[in-house]
Amino acid sequence: MAQKVIVALEDDLDGGLADETVRFGFEGTVYEIDLSSKNARAVRKQLAPLIEHARKAVRGPARRPTRTPVGRQRSRDIRIWAKDHGLAVSDRGRISAGVVEQYQAAAKER
Repeated sequence: MAQKVIVALEDDLDGGLADETVRFGFEGTVYEIDLSSKNARAVRKQLAPLIEHARKAVRGPARRPTRTPVGRQRSRDIRIWAKDHGLAVSDRGRISAGVVEQYQAAAKER
């Protein structure tokens, strides 16, 4: 059986049909509001004088980069090595610095 799901946005100001979602930020928080085209124009018109005199803020600190496949493979290799040498290491999560140091020392000896 096929189903068709229709999502209809409701204007958060007047309850009518919304045409778009408007995102804006204030005091460090980002907000979203669903509005009709008419209400979206009105919001933009109200904000225009403020935006005209404002400056764009620099984003906060960058997020930590995601792990790469190479990094995951290295972690896997360290875990296998540690288990083969009787060292306690979890299957997931951070590998202790001591275990990593021992792995690196053993790799240099090879």
